[in-house]
Amino acid sequence: MKRRSIFLLCLTVFSVAGLATAASTPPAGHITGVGGIFFKAKDPKALAAWYRDVLGMPVEAWGGAALRYDAPKHPPALAWNAFPASTKYFAPSTSGLMIDYAVDDMDALLARLQAKGVKVLKRDDSDPNGRFAWILDPEGNKVELWESKH
Repeated sequence: MKRRSIFLLCLTVFSVAGLATAASTPPAGHITGVGGIFFKAKDPKALAAWYRDVLGMPVEAWGGAALRYDAPKHPPALAWNAFPASTKYFAPSTSGLMIDYAVDDMDALLARLQAKGVKVLKRDDSDPNGRFAWILDPEGNKVELWESKH
């Protein structure tokens, strides 16, 4: 009986140790990051021009932008989160998608937005993760702007 208890205890310890190792090292064939964000637009060219002219998105001739992870002041990671269908966080947009764009200088960007007549829905400078602001793009998609504290 005593041996059996020790044996079961050892099995439990090895199982837990194995689970911890498995959790920290994902197996081959997993997601490593975001390679692109693709969405439909009523007028893709006009929307791309708005993102270029109003938000400073480096839109290329092919119609999209390549945003580098190693850009100055860019956060070291990308957040991914599925919200419940009932969330009000994306309001007033009715879109099921909201993109959070990292920005290098919130004050400069908000001044540009004001000059272009873009309404800022809300601003939050008190979040421990950085400064945030929310706007709507011309197609009604809510856009989150984030200046990281790091």
